[in-house]
Amino acid sequence: MELRKFTRIAMIAALYTVLCLTPGLSAIAYGPVQVRIAEALTLLPLLWKPSIWGITLGCFLSNLIGAATGINPTGFIDAILGTLATFGAGWCTWKLKDKTVGGIQIWSCLMPVVFNFVIVGLELAVLFMPDNIVLGTLINGSYVAIGELIAVVLGYFLVRALSHTNVFEEGSSE
Repeated sequence: MELRKFTRIAMIAALYTVLCLTPGLSAIAYGPVQVRIAEALTLLPLLWKPSIWGITLGCFLSNLIGAATGINPTGFIDAILGTLATFGAGWCTWKLKDKTVGGIQIWSCLMPVVFNFVIVGLELAVLFMPDNIVLGTLINGSYVAIGELIAVVLGYFLVRALSHTNVFEEGSSE
């Protein structure tokens, strides 16, 4: 892997991790009701496919460190399932980037919301509402999806701003 590509992936992972673990932001990044600002980065695959690895690594590190420090109430299971949700969302965001509605990549933008609704909603249901998994998934998934939608709107504006730069173009020397 080229050093420049590796460095950009590492920077995305670091930014994701910082946005989750910074005091203040960490209070809303974990748990049943969450607005994980770092999830705005899940739209970066619209601009650069390798960012999928950056957001996946960042999510894994955030969930792992969050569990180890007690910030993440779901524990180490979130390092696996939450990371799976972010990877799936990033991959599908990239795969659907050419599908638009009114010139907006709506299907790509919805992928983080859908993946987190299902995977993280189910994870939270199993952990916090084990007597009624279906209802628990719907309730917890809805809470997570609302927070995810907020992050995705932020991500949309971030991606629009970054699309006017050359930060992800090969050979750029920023």
